[in-house]
Amino acid sequence: MQPGREDYDVVLLVEQPLSPDDAARVRSLHEALDVPVVYHVLLPMADAAAAVEASLGVMGGADLMVPPMTPAPDEIEHLREEYRDQAGRDLAATTDALTDAGATVGSERVVTEPPVDALIRKVQEVDGREAIVLTRPHVVAEFFHVDWTSRARRKLGVPVLHLLEHESFDEQAGGGEGVTGV
Repeated sequence: MQPGREDYDVVLLVEQPLSPDDAARVRSLHEALDVPVVYHVLLPMADAAAAVEASLGVMGGADLMVPPMTPAPDEIEHLREEYRDQAGRDLAATTDALTDAGATVGSERVVTEPPVDALIRKVQEVDGREAIVLTRPHVVAEFFHVDWTSRARRKLGVPVLHLLEHESFDEQAGGGEGVTGV
C-alpha cells in the first residue's frame, strides 16, 4: 500500500445480484485487514438487442419456413428500459446485501460497456488493491480462458479472485471448480 493511504479498495464485478450469503462471504475475505475496506460494485446490464437475437435463434430461426419477424426499434428500446430497471433493482439489492454484511460501499454502477473494460477502468480510478469477479459457472469460457476473470487477470496488475455466486467456499473448492486463484 502507498504511504498514508487509508482505505483498501476492492472492485466487485457481479453478474447477478449478490445474496446475503454471497455478501457475507465477500466481506469475510477482508475482516482481518487493519484498514478500512471500501467496495466498488459494477453490475453489467443485459443487452436487449442481443437477447432478442438469442431468443430468435432458440426458436430455430434458420429452420423456419417463414423468416422470423424482426422486432421494431421501439420494442427493443422498451426491452432495454426493462433491463435498465431490473439492473437498478439488482444493483440496489447487491449494495443492500453488502451493507447488511457490514461492508462499506464506496460506489456502485450499472455498466453498459464490456464488463472487463469497466472493471479495469474502475480499478485504475480508485487505485484498487484487488478485484473480485462473482459469476455463475461458465465452464466453456473458463476452459478457454475467455471468461471475465481470465481476461481481467491478463490486463490488471492486482490480484483477481473468481467466486461463484450462490455457492459457499466449501462448495466452490470441491471438484476443481470455484475459487480460481488470487
